[in-house]
This record gives sequence, structure tokens and C-alpha cells, in this order.
Amino acid sequence: MKIGVDVRCFAQGKNTGVEEYAQKTLRAIFEADEKNEYILFFNAWRGRQVDFSWATKYKNVSLKKYVIPNKLLNFSLWFLHYPKLDKLCGNVDVFFMPNNNFCALSDSVKLFLTVHDLSFEHHTHSFSLKRRLWHFFVNPRLLAKRANKIFAVSAATRADICETYDIDKSKVSITRNGLTSVEGKYNRNSMELIMIKEKYNLPYQFILYFGTIEPRKNIVSIIKAYEQLRATNKNTKHQLIIAGARGWKGEEIYGAVVNAKYKEDIVILADIPEDEKELLYTLASVFVYPSFFEGFGFPPLEAINCLVPTIVSHTTSLPEVAGDNAIMVNPTRPDEIVIALNEIITNKKLQKILTSNSKQHTEKFQWNDISNIFVQLS
Repeated sequence: MKIGVDVRCFAQGKNTGVEEYAQKTLRAIFEADEKNEYILFFNAWRGRQVDFSWATKYKNVSLKKYVIPNKLLNFSLWFLHYPKLDKLCGNVDVFFMPNNNFCALSDSVKLFLTVHDLSFEHHTHSFSLKRRLWHFFVNPRLLAKRANKIFAVSAATRADICETYDIDKSKVSITRNGLTSVEGKYNRNSMELIMIKEKYNLPYQFILYFGTIEPRKNIVSIIKAYEQLRATNKNTKHQLIIAGARGWKGEEIYGAVVNAKYKEDIVILADIPEDEKELLYTLASVFVYPSFFEGFGFPPLEAINCLVPTIVSHTTSLPEVAGDNAIMVNPTRPDEIVIALNEIITNKKLQKILTSNSKQHTEKFQWNDISNIFVQLS
């Protein structure tokens, strides 16, 4: 069977969650499946160079590369329903999209689609006008209706797809994400930690948030909770480190830091290199992630894998991701975040309880959930 794979997500040249998902998922599929033929569809105007050697090293994987201007291609796919992407791949039987994108396919071709979350449906205010327009024209609802099989990265996402888009459950498979490149291989005596500590002038003890710096992640509540913690627990010496990629509409977050009473102990580290992420987790005393909405949520799983006591929201997919290895809080209640932070910081027994089963928990997350489905197509 010939399977086309949409790899346009790599054209941005950024290590986003979608890119991480696409690469990890495809590696798992190619490792498991030697029978089906895979054709990667890639398009990038101005000849952006992307290394696909990690994929094309497999004998049953090839690359179809185009240099069509993206705006022209997207308009044509949306308005004219042309060109058919399956034809550009050389007539495939199945077309797999690891994320939503503009698409036009022949009627006979099956569409397999991964849906990471529907945050753009429920939290429109968290997206820029440009991103809202993009979702409007891509029309994820129509894509989901057209899909023959949908992969949901969590049970919460599956339930949301079925309810929001009125999709039959039998069409949606739960294919959980696996572990990322954050392996949890360091301990606090590792030399690399000393280097990263000096590079960013990190304190010995700090509370860490890691993720996109945007309103949907509820970072302002973290700052408020930190302020309350410092005001009520005078013995707290921990600083607050907010790290991650700059997102849209972050002015409120930066403003909250500027106006904070303890602003000298709040540090924002934007755009941390990928190879430094695990070191930052390992150094943290506690990780806090009270996001309002997550289709999966890689950062808490990464923190847990690095044996960091963790706090997450009790909403959407985060209870699935964290299991019994984190304290759950109501993201709309900063006072609950304060209590959780104080408990972890002052209670060594609780720290041990939260991390004692971490590795056994994170090992449950493997990328073979989805690869098994593709193997069965042979």
C-alpha cells in the first residue's frame, strides 16, 4: 500500500510540538513497518533546506519536494480543491496528516488525520486574528468529517472531537504521545547542570514553568501564586523561572512580572535551546503547569520524567498525562496553586511520593500506539 505523509510542518524550521510529534511518530512507523511504501509530501517556497535523512534512510520511504509559493498553494487547495495532494505524491491509497493543514484529495483516497486539541474552538481569545483566520479557512471540522480515521493524542481530546464535531467514536483512535528527547538522564551532580546554572545565573532553588509564553498557559496565575507564596511563607528562598518560546499576546504576562512585588526574583528565559531544556527541568525544585486547556501537554510529562515534583491543572488531558505523579489544582484558583507550591517546597516526604513512581509512569508513553495501526494496513 502507498501512503502519503504531509510533512509541511517542518518548513517552519522551528522545533514546535507538532514537529516533535511528527518526527517521533514517523520514526516509530518507519521502524515498525517495512511493507508499506511511504511518500513524504513537502513544500517550501524559496527552497528552504530541511534535513529528511532521518526518514529517507528507510528503504520504503521517499520524498516528494515542491517549491510552490505557500499562499498560492493554500489558496488553490482551499478555493479550487486543486492540486490533489495524493497525485503530487504519485497516486497514494492513504494520505496521513500529522496536523491540520490545507488539503485537497481525490475521493478514493483515505485520509488519516491527527488532532492534537481543539483549543482554537474553545479559547479563540488566546489566538491572534491571523491564526483564527487560518483555522477558519483550513476548516478543521470539515477535515475531521472527511477523515476516514482520526488519531487523538489523549482520551480527553477524543471525547472533545466526538462532542464538538459530532464524530462517531468508532472513527477516533486514542494514540497517546510518547516520550520526547527529554530522557531524564541527568542528576543534580551532573557537570552539565553546573554549566547551565552559570550560563543563566540560576539560583540553587527555583520554581519552574516551561512552555509557550502565552495566556492559555495561565502564567499570570503562576505569578500571582508566587507572590502569595512569598508573602505568606517568609522562609521561601525560591525564585520563579518562566521559560519557553514567546507566544502571542504575552504583554499581560510581561506586565504582571514588571508589576510584581518580588519581580527581582522572577526571571523570564525565552527561546531556550532544545538541548538545554532537560537541564533546566533537572535543576528545578518544583514544576508548575496550570494550563487552562491541553490536548496532551508534553512539559508535565518531561518534568515528571526528570523526577521533578509537579503541579498541573485538573482539566482536559493533564490528569491523564500526570497520573498520580502530580498535585492537581483548579487553574482558576491561584490560592490552590499557592497551597500546592507550599506543600511541595516544605514537605520532603511529599516530594519523594510524587517522584517515586515517575519512571514507571513515563515509560507507559510510547510512540507505538500509532505505528501498530499503520503496520496493520500492510
